[in-house]
Amino acid sequence: MIRLVFLVTEDWYFWAHRLPQARAARDAGFDVHVACRVDAHRSRIEAERFTLHALGWSRGSIDPWGAGQAVAEIANLYRALRPDLVHHVSQKSILFGSLAARIAGVKRVVNAFTGLGLIFAGNGMRNRALRFGIGTALKGLVDRPGTLTLVENPDDAALLTVRKLVDPSRLRVIRGSGIDLATYDPLPPPEDGKAIGLASRLLRIKGIDVAVAAQKLLRERGYASRLLIAGAPDAENAASFGETDLARWREVPGVELLGKLDDVRTLWRRASIGVLPSRGGEGIPMSLLEAAACARPLVATDVPGCREIVRPAINGALVPVDDAAALADALAKLLDDAPLRASYGAASRALVESDLAAEAVGRATVALYRELLAGVSA
Repeated sequence: MIRLVFLVTEDWYFWAHRLPQARAARDAGFDVHVACRVDAHRSRIEAERFTLHALGWSRGSIDPWGAGQAVAEIANLYRALRPDLVHHVSQKSILFGSLAARIAGVKRVVNAFTGLGLIFAGNGMRNRALRFGIGTALKGLVDRPGTLTLVENPDDAALLTVRKLVDPSRLRVIRGSGIDLATYDPLPPPEDGKAIGLASRLLRIKGIDVAVAAQKLLRERGYASRLLIAGAPDAENAASFGETDLARWREVPGVELLGKLDDVRTLWRRASIGVLPSRGGEGIPMSLLEAAACARPLVATDVPGCREIVRPAINGALVPVDDAAALADALAKLLDDAPLRASYGAASRALVESDLAAEAVGRATVALYRELLAGVSA
């Protein structure tokens, strides 16, 4: 039996974003292991018949000593399990896991970017310095025989190619992490059509502040709109909004902070429009996939990842980054037109009933595993 290890920072992230791929591998006969920090999802993961391995690391910044300890812990796990294949998810897992795989002698590696993050999206001096350092490290670790790099959208594939971080022969695109169409089924639109939904961790890169500014503009224009924000700050992320920001948002008429929801369908039962004013660095945003599966029209920024799920004049609108006025204009058009909301919502659902669905992503991922195991990039 082929032994596969997923390396992910957190158990909740694996559960929310990698379940379709892991299930597909299990159903294809793979022996699936999951290595991550374990918090609240142990029973769920083990109920799927995956073997869970608790790690001591975190998503937050790690000093050189902590980084060395994390790499050693992962390398020891790889030596003990002797996997045929490892699947690293997101930049920290890719960096630490790839180094550990080299130490432990793992010969087949999938490195999956879930978006290139603000480091690759931003243009400030700090971003450029980090981009150079991380890019140099990534080039040496991921562009190697026996390794495939996986991205979620063609823009990211083009960027990695242009920056010469990965040879095109070792680069693959599977769009998104898969949306469960049985769980996220079309929901009837709310009767008043005035609520706008935003589901996200409360990170600056997600542009929640821009959505709040757009809501303020809508109220100033006389709209009885409401902005429902589902999500919580991330204490381990230096780019998270804090309680001061949340307190200021609560003062804006119509803004309602729902906190982290166990079932995001609660949001989409109330909201008629899905919004994400991301500043970039996305793979394909799961929040937009969920809203689309629930048959909601979408408004997002014109950045990689969002372009894959929002099609202008078909199921929504794309607006410039950090442009609250343009965002308010796009939202106003939908608030004014119930038939347009219905038409765009139906198109959103049709769009995810494609290679974005969980079953399709799972099949494509297993095919990628078999390609790598057969010797491609050897």
